[in-house]
Amino acid sequence: MNESHSRPVETLPTAEPRLFTAPEPAVDYLCALHASATGFLVDRFHELLETGQANARYRAYYPEIRLTTTTYDQPDSRLSFGHVPEPGTYATTITRPDLFRNYLEQQIGLLIRNHGVPVRVGPSETPIPLHFAMAGRGDVVLPGGGELKLSLRDLFDVPDLSITSDDIVNSERARNADGSIPLAPFTAQRVDYSLARLAHYTATEPHHFQNHVLFTNYQFYVDEFEGYARQALADPSSGYTEFVAPGNAVLIDPRAPLESITRMPQMPAYHLKRAGSQGVTLVNIGVGPSNAKTATDHIAVLRPHAWLMVGHCAGLRNSQSLGDFVLAHAYLREDNVLNDDLPIWVPIPALAEIQIALQEAVAEITQLEGYELKKIMRTGTVATIDNRNWELRDQSGPVQRLSKSRAIALDMESATIAANGFRFRVPYGTLLCVSDKPLHGELKLPGMASAFYKTQVARHLLIGVRAMERLREMPLERIHSRKLRSFDETAFL
Repeated sequence: MNESHSRPVETLPTAEPRLFTAPEPAVDYLCALHASATGFLVDRFHELLETGQANARYRAYYPEIRLTTTTYDQPDSRLSFGHVPEPGTYATTITRPDLFRNYLEQQIGLLIRNHGVPVRVGPSETPIPLHFAMAGRGDVVLPGGGELKLSLRDLFDVPDLSITSDDIVNSERARNADGSIPLAPFTAQRVDYSLARLAHYTATEPHHFQNHVLFTNYQFYVDEFEGYARQALADPSSGYTEFVAPGNAVLIDPRAPLESITRMPQMPAYHLKRAGSQGVTLVNIGVGPSNAKTATDHIAVLRPHAWLMVGHCAGLRNSQSLGDFVLAHAYLREDNVLNDDLPIWVPIPALAEIQIALQEAVAEITQLEGYELKKIMRTGTVATIDNRNWELRDQSGPVQRLSKSRAIALDMESATIAANGFRFRVPYGTLLCVSDKPLHGELKLPGMASAFYKTQVARHLLIGVRAMERLREMPLERIHSRKLRSFDETAFL
């Protein structure tokens, strides 16, 4: 018999579920339950390190939220979230309620107000993996192989990929294991998994991420973002409070040097912070749809209010010039990384709120409008591919498809970011800058960038930030509209 099966299970005394008619005390209780559960696991782990012996298997459980309603009444047909569609019991496990306090208070408050019933908070039946209980604790390190004579799998629960999935957001799960209906788009273990991945890939802790996220594929934008951040910090009226770089280096004094880390992560993130996480995060995802999917897969659990791609692209029309802007209103998806999660036949629509914010930001920064704006910006289809050197193959097929699609630009990230935004119900958009024209003999080679191109790129980052600032002023229910919601949606955003 397996040793893990023969050991008795030691756990915390069962905490009583409580009913709440206000969101703040409900989140307080979630925090207390989560802290108690993770503290129990960490304490048992420390004891194991000290003694090298264990007489039991240790287990603690995620807290959960439950809501039961007996009516079909909908509070307001215009609402896209904050309510359930039919009678039943709805539930979700919760992790890191301290990190998600604002989000949880908002979502719980909407449920209580819209349905007039209390929420029930208590322990769930889903164990917390030891690895996730220790996340964010700088004083605790899991030992490597050989340092413990006992296997951690025999003593603690470990991450279980069979229940760490996207089946809720992919509309493939209608019920939880106990028969309840999912209340949130992600389970606690799925959230914990992504929080750990975020810290690894971006070298910044999840609590630094802001609600408005810019993605780029070029280091130049990072330099511009730091420059903008220093100017914003020097202006008390800007509302920005600090700038955080990889390694969790914090800059408050705009004149101070910024600490750097010796080894940059795969997708470094930079955060210009504002109260309530209403600032802007910039992530340099590098090149390729795989990176774009990885970044958005994990950032999605933070429930940002919008994400935008601001990067370089190949212009496909002879009328375009280096440095011109491309505002995507459709996407040709040949990136292939999301085919299993979001079939290619699913349309990815442009979102009016995002399109207007981007166009107005371009007009503000360039001081051009109307017909004059068309000189430097074109709206149309952006094609995203998974082969950076597509020019080296037979071009007849790709070029024919690009022409039939009416594509005006080609890149390797934009459609992936937009499609994952659609999948995760995160408002999305794309504004690209033309860096080469491969179909017209202007390849991306050193020395080919004109002064005009350099000027436009310098303004591109500022346009992205301005667009985010416009979106920040928009009511939440307007930007998270019904356009991104499917037939049977979770109540939580």
